[in-house]
Amino acid sequence: MTDALHFLSLAELGKQIRAKQLSPVELVQSLLARIKRYDPKIQSFIRVTEDVALAQARAAELEIAAGLYRGPLHGIPVGLKDIIATAGIPSTAHSKLLQDHVPAEDAVVTQRLHAAGAVLMGKLATFEFALGGPSWDLPWPPALNPWNTAYLPGGSSSGSGAALAAGFVAGALGTDTGGSVRWPAAVCGIVGLKPTYGRISRRGVLPNTFTMDHCGPMSRTVEDCAILLQVLAGFDAADPGSADVPVPDYRAALTGDISGLRIGLVRHWYAEGAHPDIAPAVDRAARKLAELGAIVEEVRLSSLLDYADCKTTLSAAELYAIHEPDLKRRPQDFGAKLRNRVLPGGLIRAEDYVQAQRRRLALCREFEGAFKRFDLLVTATWLTTADPADPNLDDKLTQVPQPTSPSSVTGTPAIAVPCGVSREGLPLSLQITGRPFAEPLVLRAAHAFERATEWHCRHPDLDQTTQGKAADHAFRPAAAPGAAPGRPASTPDEIRAQLKLAGLTLSEPQIAELLAIYPSYEAMVRRLPRGYGYTDEPAHSFAPARLIGRG
Repeated sequence: MTDALHFLSLAELGKQIRAKQLSPVELVQSLLARIKRYDPKIQSFIRVTEDVALAQARAAELEIAAGLYRGPLHGIPVGLKDIIATAGIPSTAHSKLLQDHVPAEDAVVTQRLHAAGAVLMGKLATFEFALGGPSWDLPWPPALNPWNTAYLPGGSSSGSGAALAAGFVAGALGTDTGGSVRWPAAVCGIVGLKPTYGRISRRGVLPNTFTMDHCGPMSRTVEDCAILLQVLAGFDAADPGSADVPVPDYRAALTGDISGLRIGLVRHWYAEGAHPDIAPAVDRAARKLAELGAIVEEVRLSSLLDYADCKTTLSAAELYAIHEPDLKRRPQDFGAKLRNRVLPGGLIRAEDYVQAQRRRLALCREFEGAFKRFDLLVTATWLTTADPADPNLDDKLTQVPQPTSPSSVTGTPAIAVPCGVSREGLPLSLQITGRPFAEPLVLRAAHAFERATEWHCRHPDLDQTTQGKAADHAFRPAAAPGAAPGRPASTPDEIRAQLKLAGLTLSEPQIAELLAIYPSYEAMVRRLPRGYGYTDEPAHSFAPARLIGRG
């Protein structure tokens, strides 16, 4: 089997399997051999489920031979981010805390993939609990970028992005709270969709931030993304965030026609402070959309910093609530990066959380206003290329706001599609965002752009491009500004007192790590707008279709 077949789209593989021109067993065997040969350099898999994959491939082949074809995912090899539950197969969250955790039940998304006849190739690397990474102090190493292993594949769905770009799987599932599907899609040169909040069930998926967690399909083409979404989307009454909204035919939306679509180009989000190759690439992509018949106009919204402050304040508080028991019992078993990202949430006041929810509602209203003028919004997906694989890089979580945050705060669907290549030879990406549940329109625009370009046809040569070095001139974005005027910053003694009140017992080295990172979190919280009136409500019951409206 040639490399060309490894990089065939899921749709084309499915067509050949249905026509009995391609054996699911032979396809899986070939991909397993490719994984064994190359993944020791990429590290995209935590666990390859070889026996499961071969058994499922044999079952699929027998069913298809008997005329029991289930659909375009039947016999297709896929991978799952390792925070997604798989019954009888360890689901570790890439963490020592769950190193031996074996779920008794599949996540709903796992069930839906099984029902569609997909073949599970294995569990894919992630940042620890979908947040703490990239980290080198965990039981498994971080995944690396197939375009050049001196770089990282983004995160937190790092293994999903890397495995797809490397040709190890035909489709993958990730999760996205602040960009964890779209970031790896952007820097690995693939497609990743964060759907509307509630579009795909999260039941059986380890949480990051309850009010912003999404499951999302990842693939090498937009059509493949639509095929995966068709299987994954749907109401789940047992998921409190699930939306009872009809599921349309996503592939039928891929007409290639975007004539007359009104597109708002949010250029100020990437025009300054980004890698120098990003603005030209996204500008060219916007011109291509106009050439295809769309009406493209610039629009200004709140700054990325406003969205990021709101998003990260909420996430930090919710994350702490999730991990508090383990932080009190066994803080030493967290990777340092996750521990230091979660601990500040225990020091965020209830007032600050509510103020962030108030800001969230205001930002949702801003999006609502934008979608009265435009059908879609486009911008860059990420402001840098892939980060160097350097354990000593500073933690940028609260320091560098990214264009993925706005649609995380608003719960709106957003897709990342390849749109260029940087001077380092690394992928660049366009992000397209729509109204709640406007996935068909988002997919249509992305598909039209993809068909008019060839960026999705580029694939890494794993024999040649995995030996490079990170560029000495690697771009470093500027850090976020400090806190707005207000309360003075907490002193080390005050932070120690707050830790004691929270019931946290940390070692002196752990406290020193927190003291080093906490000022950036405190500055973030104190930049949030204040002065709301008595009746200014928070986004306390988050439903984007109700807050923004449906297209």
